[in-house]
Parts: sequence; C-alpha cells; structure tokens
Amino acid sequence: MEKKTILIKNAKIVNEGKVVEGDILIENEIIKEVSDSISAKFADVVVIDVEGNYVFPGVIDDQVHFREPGLTHKGNIETESRAAIAGGITSFIEMPNTNPQTTTVEKLEEKFEIAGNSSFANYSFMFGGTNDNLDEILKVDSKSVAGLKLFLGSSTGNMLVDDPKVLEKIFRSTDMVISVHCEDEATIRKNLQEYMDEYGEDIPIEKHPIIRSEEACYISSSRAIKLAKKTGARLHVFHLSTGKETNLFSNKIPLKDKKITSEVCIHHLWFSDEDYKTKGTHIKWNPAVKTASDRDQLWKALLDDRIDVIATDHAPHTLEEKNNVYTKAPSGGPLVQHALVAMIEMFHRGKITLPKIAEKMAHNPAILFQVEKRGYIKEGYFADLVVVDINNPWSVKKDNILYKCGWSPFEGNTFKSRITHTFLNGTLVYNNFKVLDVKAAKRLTFNR
Repeated sequence: MEKKTILIKNAKIVNEGKVVEGDILIENEIIKEVSDSISAKFADVVVIDVEGNYVFPGVIDDQVHFREPGLTHKGNIETESRAAIAGGITSFIEMPNTNPQTTTVEKLEEKFEIAGNSSFANYSFMFGGTNDNLDEILKVDSKSVAGLKLFLGSSTGNMLVDDPKVLEKIFRSTDMVISVHCEDEATIRKNLQEYMDEYGEDIPIEKHPIIRSEEACYISSSRAIKLAKKTGARLHVFHLSTGKETNLFSNKIPLKDKKITSEVCIHHLWFSDEDYKTKGTHIKWNPAVKTASDRDQLWKALLDDRIDVIATDHAPHTLEEKNNVYTKAPSGGPLVQHALVAMIEMFHRGKITLPKIAEKMAHNPAILFQVEKRGYIKEGYFADLVVVDINNPWSVKKDNILYKCGWSPFEGNTFKSRITHTFLNGTLVYNNFKVLDVKAAKRLTFNR
C-alpha cells in the first residue's frame, strides 16, 4: 500500500506524563512533527480530525500466547494480532510454549517467518529455556529477539526449568532479559493432590487460588530474585498475582537502571476470587486470580512504580476446553482486544490516570526491552498510535469479539470508551470498528 502523509488534527495527546492538545504529522512510517497546531501544507495530505479524542502511543504487550504453530485451533498469529490491533495493541512479544516449542534457533526463525507473512501487528518473540538447551540459548543473537522466557512453575507446554544448576548457568550465561513465570511446583503439586483426594477431578474452581497459592508464588519469585542478585542477571518477573510479592520490588531507581523488574496483568487488576462463582473456569489463569486484598496491593504497587508494566498474558482456549472439569480445564484466556479499554475503564473509576496507562502499557515495555523507536509519541519514532473516544459506551458481545476462540471473560461487560482508529507504522489499520485488510506490521528491533 502506498504510504501517505497523514495529519491528525485536534488530538488530546497522552504521552510522557501529561495530556496536551495538539496535532500529529505522519510522513511515511514516522512521526514527523508533534505540535500545538500544524497546517496541511501539501495537497496530498490526508487530514484526520479526531475531534478532541485522546491519542495514545500504541500499546506494547510483552506477554502473549498466539498459539502458532501447533495449537492453532485456539488462535493463530493472524487472528490474535487482528484482535490486538482492534484493542490498540500495536506490538506484541509472543511466548515460546507453542508446539513445537521455541527452544531452538531454527524454530524461532520459523515463527518469525510465520509472523512476517501473517501478523497484523508489530511482532517479536521470546526464546524458551529448558533444562537442556543452554547451547541453543547461547546461539541466540540478543539483538534479534525480545528476550528469554523461563517457566519456573509448569503452566502449559511442559517447559518447566527445575534443575537449580541449569538455572544458575542460564542466569550467568545470558545478557538477555530473563522473563520468568514464578510458581513453586512442589507446593502446587502437594496442594492439588490434597484437593484431588477430597474431590477427584471435579475440584471447585474456587480452590484454584488455594492450590496455586500465595506461598507457591512467593517461594518461586523470591528464589528467582535471589538468584538474579547473586548472578547479576537481568530479571523480569511476569504476572504478579499476590500482594506479598510486591514487596520484593523497588521503586528507588528509574526503570532504565533496574536489574529486577515486574509486571501485572489485566486480569489480576480486574478480577478477584469473588468472581469465580459467576465466571468459573473462564477466569482460570496461572498464576491464579487471588483475593480483593491482593488486587488492591497490586494496584498500589503499580501506581507507586514497584510494578513496571501492564500486560495481558493473552492465552486463548476454546470454550469447549475451558468448560471442562477443573483438572482438565486449561488455564488462560483471551485479552488483547479489551486490555486498553479495561484500563481506561479504571481511569473512569478514578483508579489510574491516562498518562499512567500510557506509561505502563507503552513507554515502560519499550524501555524495559529496549524496543527501538516505539512506545512514545515523539518526532522520529514509528507512528504507532491509538485514538480513543473516551465517552462512547459499547458492550462486549459474541458478534464483536475478534478472537478465534470466540469468547471473552469480559462478555456482557459495558466499557465507557472505545478505540476508533489504530495507526501502525504510519498506516491506518483499524477504523470505525473494522480491522482494515492492510498489512503494515514490522519485526521489532532493539537498541542493544
């Protein structure tokens, strides 16, 4: 598609801690100018008047499972990236527990090829560590990939790294960001067995946060942090779910200087264990959604900058799979289409400011993973932009859900705000509630 010069007029620009009224000029893929007022100097400029709506930098989601290759009945890179674009997520980092797993350089390159052909959003991947692939980890060019992912508690795909010697070797051997899923396997297995002895396979879903308990999370995350401090590794702890864990992290230094960082996901900020009785296994995640008190403490740590990033951990399963009995219902759910509007809903409730949302969902993932020229509305940066109509309510229904799995934990929910436009690398890719059939996605690059 031929690139155009686009002028976005009358925007409330949400960027770098403030909201300012102004215009944005896009030339080819790049933000050429951000100013109070820009006039269309050339005849071929496409002017888009956003009429006082808010413009955010495109969201960078550092943790998604798009299920390709091998699990594509649940979702694939094309379907889930389309849903992401509709949700204002312009860049994603996808996880290695596909089938086959992304634990060799060859399998990593195959995923880049799939995304290059089919992704609607900018893309990168994490390389997966296992108990026996250190040689492959050492072959990975850290400039070409987002980072390394380790499962320190088994979740899906049997990628558990549970050999302490191997773990320490990995921590000492790589300069990549090591992102970890922290739940202590021994604690979970013991808890699960106790409830299976009592209930068999059909354990009440309310027991999920007791099986995958605060203790299981804390044992694992505190151990990972201790190892990172010992080895000097660059550690990022995914999806915090407990208040207790928030005390392991600091807000004393700027994010760019932190060696140990953390993230919280949409579902842990939105739901609590009180929701299991109505949502059932549809809100079964690993780590589990826990108490309202945990949720409050996660919010507190997010707002005081002990938690650095908001992500989705988007992980679709079919309804048929999710509707199984507890032990057979997989953990995970689809979130990319509704993540940004869910956080803006929290703005409406007085929980968070709009600049803080931009910081945690765009600026900080860019800083943390050293993503090149993205995550901000700045001259010289790629024009990844999201226009939000802050007062235009809509309800999540089957017929407007874009996930391949066709359902959402937010079904029936009414959001006050909606996304009206998404620009990707200077191209309008979503408009008037339709994903346009244009491919403008690029592979993420990193300043390393």
